[in-house]
Amino acid sequence: MARLIVGRLVRLVATLLLVSFLTYIGTSLLPGDPVNALIPIEAQQDREFVEQVREEWGLNDPLLVRYGRWLGNAVRGDLGDSYVTGRPIMDEITPRLSVTGELMFVTVLLSLLIAVPLGVLSGYREGSRFDQFVSGFAQFGLSIPNFVLGLVFIYVFAIKLRWLPATGWTRISDSVTGNLKTVIMPASCMAVAEAAIYLRVLRSDVISTLKEDYILAARAKGLNDRFILFRHGLRPSSLTLTTLIGLNLAGLITGTIVIERLFAIPGLGWRLFGAVFQRDYMMVQGLSVLLAAAYVIINAAVDFIYIAIDPRIRRRA
Repeated sequence: MARLIVGRLVRLVATLLLVSFLTYIGTSLLPGDPVNALIPIEAQQDREFVEQVREEWGLNDPLLVRYGRWLGNAVRGDLGDSYVTGRPIMDEITPRLSVTGELMFVTVLLSLLIAVPLGVLSGYREGSRFDQFVSGFAQFGLSIPNFVLGLVFIYVFAIKLRWLPATGWTRISDSVTGNLKTVIMPASCMAVAEAAIYLRVLRSDVISTLKEDYILAARAKGLNDRFILFRHGLRPSSLTLTTLIGLNLAGLITGTIVIERLFAIPGLGWRLFGAVFQRDYMMVQGLSVLLAAAYVIINAAVDFIYIAIDPRIRRRA
């Protein structure tokens, strides 16, 4: 078991190094010159001043030298300074982490609250009208883009009913009620598609699980169907669901870019969107590596959850 965990951790570190290297190269190959973001347009005519700025920021050094310097600083928690604002990137990212993190957490929570009971019951009542209704809901959730759903929500709940604010963000430290009002619409927009995916996968796994011999044995013992479903059926059916949650969290990280822009939420997606248009390459690099690291770490955590859920994995280890 210890060897398995160490092996996963070594693979995690190696993946992070490879992702950071490829991201740094990709960012460096983007069109445009970072100097355009560092100095005003009128000052770019002075070639001597431009070369001085490039030298100060180390832009004349070879690519591998710049990457090695950046990696050494990143290990210590320093992702560099923004070309546009001149502030440390971590100082700009840190207050936005809680915003995007909360939005993702609420999205996953809402999607599971919808998908787990509906998926289990739909699999139990395979072929019934309830199953057909749930399958239709899942098809709808997969078909409609979240930004279109966001526009509908804004029109209905913000403009017509005036129940919720259309844009903006209230931190939970300022007002719990205000925070819930600002997070519920964007989280619901993303949760609909997530719930549809989880629901269909869980329904399929529950149908397969209920045909296993041990389920038939539990029914022969006279156990209650609800107990069988949630005690003996849900756990073995949740392995694929756990995988999807880990994979979709990465999709949520990138999906928040559109939603944060639509609802004017000051999260990581909003900052990354602005950095791309401002050619703030160092900010794009820092955010890209941070998001990639989150993806890798989440999937590593999913591997460890497998070990806790499925005793067969522990025995093989």
